Amino acid sequence: MKPQTVGREDVMTRLARENARTGLVAGSIVMTLEGEMPVEMLAHGDRIITRDTGMATIRDIRRKAITCDMVAVMAGSLGHTRPDRDVILPADQRVLIRDWRAEALTGQKQALIPARDLVDGEFVQLRKDMQVTVYEIELDHAQVIYADGLEVTSFITAEELAQAT
Repeated sequence: MKPQTVGREDVMTRLARENARTGLVAGSIVMTLEGEMPVEMLAHGDRIITRDTGMATIRDIRRKAITCDMVAVMAGSLGHTRPDRDVILPADQRVLIRDWRAEALTGQKQALIPARDLVDGEFVQLRKDMQVTVYEIELDHAQVIYADGLEVTSFITAEELAQAT
């Protein structure tokens, strides 16, 4: 049963509605079974570490040049050593938050929050219309992966979006 809340909507529904731009920026460090690797070094068949299942095999990885709003997150601003260095994310990229921010934004102990919703103007800043190269990591199904000391979602397929709406 979903709680009746005013002004909130299911994350997957919002993602579908926004036609969100997500992915990991070139240079992002992803946790794999072989250790930490830059996202641009990953390929089909590589195994990465996930929060959901422990390990998942990359089904596809796509490189895209996009222009979109980005969120710059200062090292350590989302908790002790989270992220472990300054990071930039597409504003629609979902980040798993497991602290007071999740409760403040959603009323839950943990939540997948678009990076744009974490902007505070000081430690987490919005940067408008940046041109970047992003990598979409597609697994068998969307999962939370580890990148740059953050927990973020992998690529969410059209089928998963359809099931969620």
